[in-house]
Amino acid sequence: MAATRPDNATVKALQKSNVSRYIQLASLFRQRIESGEWDVGSKIPTVKELADQCGVATMTIRQSLDILEKEGLIERYRAKGTFVIERPKRDLWCEVKTDWTGLLIARDNATIEILGDETGVHLPRHEGELGNPAPSYRHLRRKHSRDGQAFLLADVYVDERICEHIPEENYTRVTAMRLVADIPGQTVANANQIVTIGSADLETASQLNISIGDPIARVQRVVANQNGDIIMLANGIYRGDMMKIEVKLR
Repeated sequence: MAATRPDNATVKALQKSNVSRYIQLASLFRQRIESGEWDVGSKIPTVKELADQCGVATMTIRQSLDILEKEGLIERYRAKGTFVIERPKRDLWCEVKTDWTGLLIARDNATIEILGDETGVHLPRHEGELGNPAPSYRHLRRKHSRDGQAFLLADVYVDERICEHIPEENYTRVTAMRLVADIPGQTVANANQIVTIGSADLETASQLNISIGDPIARVQRVVANQNGDIIMLANGIYRGDMMKIEVKLR
C-alpha cells in the first residue's frame, strides 16, 4: 500500500496555532463530516494515515477522534475501522439582532441563571466612547440556556441609581437591553453594539460546554441616557456554533 503523503497546508496551519493539536484536528475532522467530505456511513482513513497526512503522532489523532466519538459523530469498530454515524448539529437558533427592537426580545424557551451578583462596582474598560460612567454599578454574571444547553455568558452592569426601578424578577427573565428600556425618567438616547469573533478560553469552554479554542462571538452593548450617562453595559459571549448575525441592508 502506498504511503500517505503529508498535507503541507494542514501541517503548516497546525504549527501556526497555539491551540493544542488534537483540538485543532478535532475541529478539522468535524468540518470534514459537516461538509460531506466524510459522509455519514463512510469509513474514514486509519489513524496511521491521518497521522502521516497531518504530520502528528498517532496518539494526537486518537485524542482528536475521542472528541468526535464523545460528540456522537463517529463510531469505532475493532478490525473494521472508524465510521461516520452522524453529522454535527448546526442549530443556529441563537440570532444576534442588529436593531433596537430585536434586542428587546428574549429567546423563546430560554432560561437565565444568575452566576454572580455584586454592587458598588466601577464600570470596566470597554470599546467606544458612548457616554460617561455612573458613580457605581450593579454587576450580574448571567448564563442563558435553552433546553438545558448554555449558549450565552453575559456580564451586565446596570447604573445603581436606576436599579430600584427594575423588578428583581426581570434579572432572570429579560434581555439586558430590556432591563433599562422602560425606566421612569430615563430615555435611551444612544446605544450601540460591537461584535468581535474569538476563541473560547478555559472558563468559557467550561460554562458553555465547548472545547478550548472553539469559536465564540463577543458582543458588547452599551446604553446611554438623555444626560449622556452610561446606564447599562453588557459584555456577552455566544457559542459560535449556535448563533448567527443577520443585517438587513435595505
